[in-house]
Amino acid sequence: MLACVENASNPIIDARSADRFYGRVPEPRPGLASGHMPGAINIPFKRLLDPSGRFLGADAVKQIFESHGITSARPAITTCGSGMTASVLNVGLCLAGFPEGALYDGSWAEWGAQANTPVTKED
Repeated sequence: MLACVENASNPIIDARSADRFYGRVPEPRPGLASGHMPGAINIPFKRLLDPSGRFLGADAVKQIFESHGITSARPAITTCGSGMTASVLNVGLCLAGFPEGALYDGSWAEWGAQANTPVTKED
C-alpha cells in the first residue's frame, strides 16, 4: 500500500467521515494518527446511500465518483477505518460500472498505527 501511495499508481478512496479524513477529530482507536493517506480522496460511504440505507441508483453513484475524479482508467483502492465500510465503496464502484479494484483491509487501523507511513491532515 505504501508503494501505491508513493507512486500514485491508483486512486485511493477513503470511506470515513470528512472530520476523520481531514484529522479534525481524533480517531476512535487509541494510538492512531489523525488524517489520511497523501493523495487519497474522501467519499464518505453514506454519500452512496439513500436515507433508508439503500444504494442510490447506478447513475447517481457514478456521478459521485466522477465528481471526485474517479475514472475507469485506473482501478481504485478503497479504505476506511477498519476495512469494513470501504466495502460499500467497492459495491458502489461495481454498481457504477467501474473496473474491479481493491480494498485495503488494514485500512486506517493499520496505516495510522505505523510510524513510517505518511499522513496528511488537511488538503
